[in-house]
Amino acid sequence: MKHIPEYPASSPLIWEMYDDLYPSLNNLSDGISEFTFPGLFLFRFKYNYHISRIGENVLILTGEYRKKTFFSTPSAVPEKPILDALFDKYRVWKNMPPSIVETEGAIITSWGYSIEEDRNNFDYLYDRKELAELSGKKFHKKKNLVNSFVSSYQHEIKPLDCVTRDDALAVLEQWRGGREDEGDYSSAKEALQYLEKLPLTGIIVYADGKPAGWTLGEPLAAGTMFAVHYEKGLDGYHGIYQFVNQAFAAGLPDTVITINREQDMGEPGMRQAKMTYRPCGFVKKCTAVKTVL
Repeated sequence: MKHIPEYPASSPLIWEMYDDLYPSLNNLSDGISEFTFPGLFLFRFKYNYHISRIGENVLILTGEYRKKTFFSTPSAVPEKPILDALFDKYRVWKNMPPSIVETEGAIITSWGYSIEEDRNNFDYLYDRKELAELSGKKFHKKKNLVNSFVSSYQHEIKPLDCVTRDDALAVLEQWRGGREDEGDYSSAKEALQYLEKLPLTGIIVYADGKPAGWTLGEPLAAGTMFAVHYEKGLDGYHGIYQFVNQAFAAGLPDTVITINREQDMGEPGMRQAKMTYRPCGFVKKCTAVKTVL
C-alpha cells in the first residue's frame, strides 16, 4: 500500500490508490456498496474522503457530509487507543460492516461506545434470478411495464463502453435537465468518463434508435453480488427503468446470486420504490457513537 500513508497521517483518496484498494475491497464478504474502489473514488469530493492505514490490513476512511464528520473501517477494528483518538476527532463511526458488529460488537460496547442499526443506510438486496424473470404475482406490475416498453418501442441493448459512452452521457444530461437537484449527476458523469479504467459493467438501451436508459455497476463480495451504482432513464419512455433493470439482471452471470441496489437514504419515495421490487434481504450497516454517561 505504497500510496496510502500510515496512521495518523492521511491523504485524500486519489486515483493512484487503485492498486492498493482493488480488488481487496471488492472481495470483502459483507458486500457494502460504498466499500469498493469506484464507490469511494467517484464520491471522493462529495464526502471529502481521506484514507490512512495501520499496517497492511486495517484501513481508516474519514469524511464529512453536511458538516457532520465520520470515519469508517472497512476491514477491521483498530485497537482501542486509536479508536478513542478517532472519536475525539470525528462524530460517528459510519458503515460498520455486519461481520465487525457480529464478532467485535461486544468488545466495542465494553469500550464505551454504543452501536445502532442505520436503517436509512441499509443496502437493498435482490435475488438476481427473480429480477431477471419477474415471474409470479408479486412482480405482475413490473412485468406489465416491461411488456409495455417492449411492445411500444423497437429496442436494442448494447454494452455500455467507450463506443456507447456518448449516448449514455446524452441520456444523463437530459435526465439532469429535468431535475431540480443534481443528485448523483457529477459522480455518474465521472464514472462514464473513467469507463476504460474502472472495473464497471453496464448496458445502454435504445428505443426506436435513440438512447433511452442505462445502468452501471460492479461485482463485489468476491463476485457473488453485483452493486448497481447508477441507473438512468428518460421519463418519456414508459417502462424504461423496469426494462433496464430486468434486462441487466438477465445478462449477469449465474455466479451473481444477489443484486445490491444500495440504500434509500431515508427518503420515503425511494424506500417505497425499492420495496416494490421485493428485496430478499439487506446489508445491515451500523453506526457507533460515544456512550453518554
